[in-house]
Amino acid sequence: MKEKLFSYISFYQWWKSIDKPILSLILILFLAGLFFSLVSTSLIASDKLDTNTYFFFFKHTVFVFFGFFLIFILSFIPEKEIYRISLIFFCLSLVLLFLVPIIGVEIKGSKRWIDLLVLPRIQPIEFVKPFLIVIMSMIICSQKYTNFNLKYFLSFLLTILISSLLILQPDVGQTLLIGFSWLVLIFISGISIFFLSLVFFISLATIASIISYLPQFKYIKDRLFSFFNPEMGTHNFQSDKALEAIISGGFFGKGIGEGTLKNRVPEAHTDYIISVISEEFGVIFIMLILLTYLVLIFSVLKKVYKENDKKIKLILTGSISLILMQAMIHIGVNIRLFPTTGMTLPFLSYGGSSIISISIMSGIILNLTKRKITE
Repeated sequence: MKEKLFSYISFYQWWKSIDKPILSLILILFLAGLFFSLVSTSLIASDKLDTNTYFFFFKHTVFVFFGFFLIFILSFIPEKEIYRISLIFFCLSLVLLFLVPIIGVEIKGSKRWIDLLVLPRIQPIEFVKPFLIVIMSMIICSQKYTNFNLKYFLSFLLTILISSLLILQPDVGQTLLIGFSWLVLIFISGISIFFLSLVFFISLATIASIISYLPQFKYIKDRLFSFFNPEMGTHNFQSDKALEAIISGGFFGKGIGEGTLKNRVPEAHTDYIISVISEEFGVIFIMLILLTYLVLIFSVLKKVYKENDKKIKLILTGSISLILMQAMIHIGVNIRLFPTTGMTLPFLSYGGSSIISISIMSGIILNLTKRKITE
C-alpha cells in the first residue's frame, strides 16, 4: 500500500513539474509521424518490399511507443542521473560506432548500420548524438579543468574523433551535424567570434580538400557538381522527384491516397517524407509542421533564457539546435535548396534508430526544463 502511494506521489510530482507545452508539442510531432506513416509512407515501403500492407506502420508504432517509454523514464529520473546515464550510454554507443567499419552492414555504398543478433538493425551515430551534446556540455562546464582553452580542445578532439569515424562510413550529412553542434556549444559558452570563424573556415577547407582529393568521396563531389550545374549533373533524380511531388500537391494537396509522384520518390518514408506529405496534404500542412517545430524551439529557448545553470543552458541549446539543423537539411534537400544527402526528419520519418535518438533527446530536454516549474 505504501509503495503504491509512493508511486502515485512520484508520478504526481512528475506531472506537476513537467513542462506540459513542450511535452504536448513533442507528442504532436510523434503522432503526426504515425498518422502520415499510416496513410502514406508505410504503403509505399511495403509495396516496394512486397510485405504486409501495414507492416511498416506497425513497426513504426512499436518504435514510437518505445520512444514514449524512454521519454517518460528520462524525464522522470533525477537530473544528476541524466549525466551519469549519458556518460555510460555515450561510451557504449561510441564502441558501436567504432565497430561500424569492421562489422557494419553496407547499404548503397555506405557502412552506417550494425546487425546485433536478434536486435533490429541500428545506426550507432543516432545513439551517439543526444549523449554527445550532454558530454560536450559537461566537458566545457567542468570544474576539473581550470584552463578554459583546454576544455575547448578536449571537446574539439571528441568532435574530430566522431567526425573521422563518420567520414570512414562515409556519412557527410551526420558529420556536418556533429560539427555544427560543437560550433553552437562553444559559441554559446562565450568563445570569441574571431576564433569561431577561424575554426569554421579551417573545417570547411578540410572537408573540401577531403572531398576533392580522396577517390572514395567522388560521389559527393559529383552530387555537388550536379547541384550547381543541374543540366549537366546526373545526381539530381531524387531531389527532382521530391520537388516535383511538392509542386504537384499545390497548396491544399491531392488528398489522402491520391498522390502518384510519391511512388517515384526514393526513400519516401525516411529521407523524403516531407515531399510525400506535401503532395497529398499540401504546402499548408508543411507550414503547420514547421510552425510546430518553431514553437517547440521557442519554448525550449525561453527556458534557456531563464536558466542560470550554464551546463543546462548548453545542453538545451545544443539539443534544440541539432533538431533544427536536421529538420532544415531534410526540408532543404527536398526543395533542392541543399545538395542531396540522406537525412531523416526528426519525429516524423520512419526509422527505429532515428525515433529512439529523438526520443532520448526529448526526454533529456523535458528533464532539464521541468526544474524551474517546481520552484
